[in-house]
Amino acid sequence: MKEICVKFEKSIMLVLKCFMYIVSFAVFFLLFSIDNREIIELSRTAAVTLSTYVIILFLLSNTYGSYDIGRRKDKDILFSLMLSGIITDLVTYFELTIMKTNEANNTTFRIENVGILISVILVQLLVYYFFVKIGSRFYFWINEAEKCLVITTEDEKIQGVVKALSDFSSKYRVYDIVNCYVEDIKERIVKADTVVLYEVPVEVRKEIIDWCYQNLKNIYYNPNVADILEHNSQQLVIDDIPFYAWQFHLITFEQRIIKRLMDLVISLILLIITSPILLVSAVCIKKNDGGKVFFRQKRATANGKVFDIYKFRTMKENVENKSVIKDDDRITKVGHILRKYRIDELPQLINIVKGDMSLVGPRPEMLENVEDYTRKLPEFRYRLRMKAGLTGYAQIFGKYNTSSKDKLILDLIYIENYSLIKDIQLLFQTVLVIFKAEESTEAFGDK
Repeated sequence: MKEICVKFEKSIMLVLKCFMYIVSFAVFFLLFSIDNREIIELSRTAAVTLSTYVIILFLLSNTYGSYDIGRRKDKDILFSLMLSGIITDLVTYFELTIMKTNEANNTTFRIENVGILISVILVQLLVYYFFVKIGSRFYFWINEAEKCLVITTEDEKIQGVVKALSDFSSKYRVYDIVNCYVEDIKERIVKADTVVLYEVPVEVRKEIIDWCYQNLKNIYYNPNVADILEHNSQQLVIDDIPFYAWQFHLITFEQRIIKRLMDLVISLILLIITSPILLVSAVCIKKNDGGKVFFRQKRATANGKVFDIYKFRTMKENVENKSVIKDDDRITKVGHILRKYRIDELPQLINIVKGDMSLVGPRPEMLENVEDYTRKLPEFRYRLRMKAGLTGYAQIFGKYNTSSKDKLILDLIYIENYSLIKDIQLLFQTVLVIFKAEESTEAFGDK
């Protein structure tokens, strides 16, 4: 039985995924049909509602991630499905409410069926939870944890890699950690299922990858700048000689105009929507110790231009200005909450309106960090080719204590893959940061 399941694993997982979405879809339409019979009959309302639901769910699934069992933790998959489902339900619900605003139903726009909407969301959450658990059990029943060999030259940083793999123990089992220069490395690779390379020199990495490929081993390696450029290159054949062609590019004038307009409109809307949160936060900070509400600090943006960034003050006044460490006693009680949910970052919307920052872009670093990182890693200056952003790859997928090398790679992935569509996707993905607040705000010294 297990052998058959292994053979048809992808097909079975696809069936589970499709069935999950069909059940979720059925829950929405069957429950709402109680008071809206037209959505399950041949009608314009049914066609528009169905199209809205399918299109929104498809777009959000591509943004937040879908039913990718085995690639992400169950918790992350469930959060993605829940967020996609709830937003889809809300958008489709309001579309249906607008469609019902006519002479035959409601002469004016009116919120109704709220109880049904809540019931739909709750039932769908149970559906997602059930299918994630079933899919996970099936996947790890037929796939044992990969026996991982970690190869590195960075003994100090490797514990962070081991911790990341160990946190996903159902998928990875680290059985050995070796330096890339050990004599018996090929024999050790043969014993592994998966080889994880971290900070291995390119010339050594090439030899190891060739050996892994020859012996059918899974390979994970952290990229460098050259890898980012290669990944974004085009295949080109000149006469009979194959090349990878990468063309130097920067954001175009038209893209800058559209990006700036999007920054202004969205940041102004967000300032209005979050104004109650801003007000309550300011009052709490003032009431906590009577000090200043806002904190200003010099940061670097495009082309090295320096600006004053605005944040809610989360630390005691007149303390040393340096990166946060674990159990940092400089952080106030209110500051812990503000940092946990990234509320302290909201005043940066003012920086965006002023033009100092963009909604999406490389993480704005302290000047001291920029100088220090650039001295140790000259390529770090490449991230200053675009305006600093409130959110971005480093902010979404990184943490406060993410290494300077990994920050650079995350920012370069964004710069080299820039598009307005990608900006919109990253804005939606920023919502997920709230759900992993403990992880994203991990301080230096937590690893």
